[in-house]
Amino acid sequence: MQTSNTARRQPLLIYDGDCRFCMYWIRYWQRLTGTRVTYAPYQEVGSEHPEIPVAAFQRAVQYVSPDGKISSGAEAVLLTLDHAGGKGFWLSLYWRVPGFARVAETIYALIASNRGALYRPSRWLWGPDYEPPRYDLVSWLFFRAIGLIYLAAFVSFGVQALGLIGSGGILPLADFTAEIRSHVGFERYWLFPMVFWIGQSDFAIQAVCWAGAAISLLLIFNVLPRLSLLLLYAGYLSVFYAGQVFMGFQWDVLLLESGFLALVLSFATKPGIWLLRWLLFRFMFLSGAVKLLSGDPTWANLTALYYHFETQPLPTPVAWYADHLPHALLRAGTAATFVIELGLPFLIFCPRRLRFVAALGFLLLQTLIALTGNYCFFNLLGMALCLVLFDDAALGKLLHERMTQFVQRRIKDARQPKMVAYTVGALAMLIVFVSLVQLYASFGGRVSGPSARIADEIAPFSIVNTYGLFAVMTTTRPEIIVEGSDDGVHWREYAFKYKPGDVMRRPSWNIPYQPRLDWQMWFAALGSPAENPWFSQFLQRLLENSPEVTALLGSNPFPNEPPLYVRAVLYDYRYSSPQEKEETGAWWVRRPEEIYYPATTLEP
Repeated sequence: MQTSNTARRQPLLIYDGDCRFCMYWIRYWQRLTGTRVTYAPYQEVGSEHPEIPVAAFQRAVQYVSPDGKISSGAEAVLLTLDHAGGKGFWLSLYWRVPGFARVAETIYALIASNRGALYRPSRWLWGPDYEPPRYDLVSWLFFRAIGLIYLAAFVSFGVQALGLIGSGGILPLADFTAEIRSHVGFERYWLFPMVFWIGQSDFAIQAVCWAGAAISLLLIFNVLPRLSLLLLYAGYLSVFYAGQVFMGFQWDVLLLESGFLALVLSFATKPGIWLLRWLLFRFMFLSGAVKLLSGDPTWANLTALYYHFETQPLPTPVAWYADHLPHALLRAGTAATFVIELGLPFLIFCPRRLRFVAALGFLLLQTLIALTGNYCFFNLLGMALCLVLFDDAALGKLLHERMTQFVQRRIKDARQPKMVAYTVGALAMLIVFVSLVQLYASFGGRVSGPSARIADEIAPFSIVNTYGLFAVMTTTRPEIIVEGSDDGVHWREYAFKYKPGDVMRRPSWNIPYQPRLDWQMWFAALGSPAENPWFSQFLQRLLENSPEVTALLGSNPFPNEPPLYVRAVLYDYRYSSPQEKEETGAWWVRRPEEIYYPATTLEP
């Protein structure tokens, strides 16, 4: 470090004015630091600093502090960025962490020696006129998207809640809470955090669902957004536990984690953006990793899509056509899935335009999944998370100018108290730590000791989760058909609203709604009644002709009097071939396999 004889009121960064790469990044740093740092090419001010050789100016940037001290290279860059909000920690690492300075100077020297070749890549990766990224528009749109998804989720569950967990439903909430009380003491409030400990009546269930829908509208219209996000998270966490087997899908925990991080985002923009990016990385990368880690042969030999469109829970009409695509195309689609899920997630941590590539790949995958499968709000939430891979400058080019002006007028730029910043920082470290522990465990690592205890302690709140759908591809489609009878001889089928039943009925669309009973029937068909104890409860309600439960069905063949007997028959379903469909009009072909649940009646 040298000393200059020239005194200044503010620091000066001297650069090579003939270097286009230098000029590109100096413009960016100027926007970061504003008027707190003066910038000048050595061709103009070099004569004022004869103590610095021309070769030194040409080799590295020079930072002249107000007291005359001179620094160069990586240290000069970090001293400059110390005047930009939120970037001072890099200088602390340089000065205080052993070895960091040497690594930083080595990287700087490598870049400086190749700066002529790096100008065009910089323009391509960050844009021709890179500005410090802002995320006001991104955050505003993300809050609206989360509000809409919360609205869909609460309304979707609300219209089914009484049939699923009401007093006349399949798994009454009051029975569930009573069972927990009989086995778990005061810690139940931590292990099952839900407002339903106050009351489990049908009114309470409906009140939470429809209050959630109403608060979602408040968030959509930007009314008390932080309070709305907190109440929405608490409300959906309550529904998550109250829903028992009918909740707990990957999209339910993804919504809880996304909603909680949206609350963080409302307090601290950049930490919230990066935590959401980290969530998107884990969500996409684990979705691909579990497919390989499972050892499933259909993923290993790229034949998974031979079966997926036919065997997925609730296919759309498009799925029938996708299933009949040439096998070469389906294999290519499976390979492309791995590229998107295993390769593109790493671009999330790369320069902005590579992040855009990742976002476009994710959006394409989510769109194709939504076109061929009914996954309620899952794909919409995945698309919403892609928003955080953009910045305001990028979105501003896609949106109408009036839209961006409308948003900008409603953005309040306020500094947060230090206590908020410290709290967000501590929370961010906790989330990253626990998610790394989960990633380690996902790849076969053994987790024990304090790490396991910390992960277990926060697990009930679903703010950090693991992801990965269809790790093992089902290659056949067993389907449960429920029947009722008045005499035990003549049987009539119960029709469901969305799951396959009548072979002539075309698959339907139900996004963003999730018929949770239909979904659970798909899982039940893959197991046995003993593995799905809720199923016998469902049959019991049919024998009682419970109006709340029969409302979940497409049609009730016993509208006036309940049947004397009910049973369940397991069928094997497959798509009809193009020729069969043309001749008969049937979308499906089925054949009976076995009795899934024998005929049962109400006990006297």
